[in-house]
Amino acid sequence: MKKILSLLLVVVMIFSMTACAQKPAETPDGETPAVDGKQYKAALLLNGTLGDKSFFDSANSGLQKLKDELGADKFDFKVEQMGATPADEPKWEPTLLEYCDGGEYDVIIIGTWQMIDALEKASEQFPDQKFIFFDETYNFDERVNNKNIYNVLYKQNEVSFLVGAAAAMMTTSEELENVDPATKNIGFLGGMENPIINDFLVGYIQGAKEVEPDVKVAIAYVGDFYDSAKGKELALAQYQSGGVDVGYNVAGAAGLGQIEAAVDAKKYAFGVDSDQAALMPEKAHVIPTSALKNVGNSIYRAILLDLEGKLEYGKVESLGFAEGGVELVKDAHYEEMLPEEIRTKLDELEQKIISGDIVVDTALGKSTEEIQAIKDSVK
Repeated sequence: MKKILSLLLVVVMIFSMTACAQKPAETPDGETPAVDGKQYKAALLLNGTLGDKSFFDSANSGLQKLKDELGADKFDFKVEQMGATPADEPKWEPTLLEYCDGGEYDVIIIGTWQMIDALEKASEQFPDQKFIFFDETYNFDERVNNKNIYNVLYKQNEVSFLVGAAAAMMTTSEELENVDPATKNIGFLGGMENPIINDFLVGYIQGAKEVEPDVKVAIAYVGDFYDSAKGKELALAQYQSGGVDVGYNVAGAAGLGQIEAAVDAKKYAFGVDSDQAALMPEKAHVIPTSALKNVGNSIYRAILLDLEGKLEYGKVESLGFAEGGVELVKDAHYEEMLPEEIRTKLDELEQKIISGDIVVDTALGKSTEEIQAIKDSVK
């Protein structure tokens, strides 16, 4: 009898422990990742630093979310901050190759156009190492393709279309302070001129012209993604002498200078890549909303798929509004900052993009002359 009672007690304890176990995170199709007890390890190599309140912070947050949900025994990650200055650049490729050579990580995550050549070399030298490459096209037809790179892009032109429409409506609004409704001038501050940044710009211009065909767009590039002092200087020139009421920063940490300039000039600046109004509450009164390129969400999604063996390496995937790859922050702050008429119009435009009634133009694949013609159309 004692043996039977002991056996029953053991069964009850096992059942209780199983029932109380933490439920694993779900993959996008609703299935839970098959974790076999081995810890999955990821390395995020940043050709920059954390603290940009933008692009790289978003990537880090996606990995942290995954660790919180799966638990450190199932998933862990390391962030390597390689720096973004010209003095830092020579160490980017050696650092990547060193991480590959160690063989410690299930996947190495890197992004941006500046890392594409180093990625190709690493992919060729380490065919068994898996990579997630974000925010720049890896041309699998022309470059080394060992089926060990997953390439994820974002339709930044789609979300920028909404920002452009919002900016154009704001600059002529009678309901907003700190704008001159008689002018139709908005601004754009890019980090460096490259296809991705110009894709933001092309969408921004198209959205602005959709609601205000005669809009003018002042365009400036910092030349890097870290010099916030120069970003502020360029933005102040747009606000103070260019007649700009509303700007859009797409310049990483350098873009924080535009937000500072908007505070000083008593104007407005849209945020990017992270909810910058929430991250900088003391400056939120000049940030109507932010355009999110959901880098963190895409990395979170990719690793969950990889845990299930469903991530397609050797291919590129582009995520827009319909896939949750981009979004415009629409929260209580947004509702307080923007008049209802503007918000209603933006909802209408977003649905038209999702349905395909509006096809947003892209800078990707365009020649320098074609991009210049678009810029000239809003001079």
